[in-house]
Parts: sequence; structure tokens; C-alpha cells
Amino acid sequence: MSEALYNTAILRLAASIPHAERLADAQASVRRVSPICGSRVTADVALGDDGRVARFGQEVRACALGQASAAILGTEVVGKHPSEIAAARDALAAFLKGEAETPGDWPGLELLTPARPHKGRHGSILLAFQAAAEAAEQAAAARG
Repeated sequence: MSEALYNTAILRLAASIPHAERLADAQASVRRVSPICGSRVTADVALGDDGRVARFGQEVRACALGQASAAILGTEVVGKHPSEIAAARDALAAFLKGEAETPGDWPGLELLTPARPHKGRHGSILLAFQAAAEAAEQAAAARG
């Protein structure tokens, strides 16, 4: 393993994914799979009356980078509006592609900076944010 890519902070995050249990009564669930490496994330979302994430669950089967990304997502996702999750997903994608200088304002995403040159890892890193954003958007749409 490359020390720069799989550093202590990444490995710590990978071992401590919040909301690591599925929700039995989710308003929306989305599973995303990386075709390159087979990593997969399922995100369950329940929105509150204010339209923000009230409860969140995730099942993560991914490499250390995908797990670290899911941990970063899980730490901050409750209380977020679906548009904030989508914006974080888009900012992270642009950052990984080299189209943005920063990964946006979602706390902790800067820890994924060592993965930028490793294009084969980007899909796994994005999975949790893609699944959560899509689930939150579906839950919001179902509410009307």
C-alpha cells in the first residue's frame, strides 16, 4: 500500500463508519456499485418535516478509500438538505477530476486529496455521496 494514499487518517476513517446499519423504514434507498472495482454502497434516507435528513443508514462494501468517504459522509449527513448532499457530491467529483482546487465545504473531504492522481479509485470514493444524494432526492420527490 502506498503510504501517501492509505495514510493513518484514511485508515482510521475506514474503521469508523457512522450510521452503518440499514434503516428498516427508509423513505428511499439507493444502491450504487463501482463497475471498476465492485465496491458498493447502499444508502437509506428518512427526511424530517423540514425536508432535511432526519435519519440515515448505510451499508458499505468498499476499499479503504470508499469506506473513508462513507465515514466522512456519515459524520455530517444528518441535518443536511438533499441539495447540500448533491452539491457535496458534485464538488467532490470536480475536485477528484482536477476541475476544482478544493473538494467543497463538506468537512473532512480534504483528507481524500492523496487519491486525486488515482483515477481508478474515484468511483469508489464517490459511491457514498452518489447513493446518499440520490436517496435524499428520491425521498424529497416522494414527499411532494
